[in-house]
Amino acid sequence: MSACEQERYRALRATIRERGTARVWIFVIGVCVWASLTVATAALQAPPIATLLPLLVLATTFEAVYALHVGVERIGRYLEVFFDDSWESAAMAFGRPAGAAAVDALFTAVFALAALINFTPVLVSQPAPQELIFIGGAHALFVVRIVFAKVMASKQRTIDRARFLELKQDRGAAERF
Repeated sequence: MSACEQERYRALRATIRERGTARVWIFVIGVCVWASLTVATAALQAPPIATLLPLLVLATTFEAVYALHVGVERIGRYLEVFFDDSWESAAMAFGRPAGAAAVDALFTAVFALAALINFTPVLVSQPAPQELIFIGGAHALFVVRIVFAKVMASKQRTIDRARFLELKQDRGAAERF
């Protein structure tokens, strides 16, 4: 491995480490901000539409966590394919053994529970049917987004690895000519 490649490898490993840490902090801070807004909305007995602001903060936090997770995974697959990174290969092959602890890198259960909690003040305020449909629909869309993101994240490693292998093969073919 050349000095340039070694430096690139170190920089990408550092990026994985930093983004992994940032993902957790964004989650913690975002949930704290969301919780504060939710409590304020409930305490002020704001109209049901006001629950959309905390929902927006929750959704924004989720999207930031998801983007960081996707980026870290993609860098990991790049390292595996182009640098023959044994750690990445082992981590991908290892998976999650039966009976092992499950870690949810996207915090999907927490986000779904937060969406449910966020919707509670709407139900307590006895909204008009139109409000219930509109605001409930927004909350339901967020939960659907969480589920969709989790499904896509579970397929991402395989998809990214296949694409990087394809790119590596194409690059090798181009270098021969």
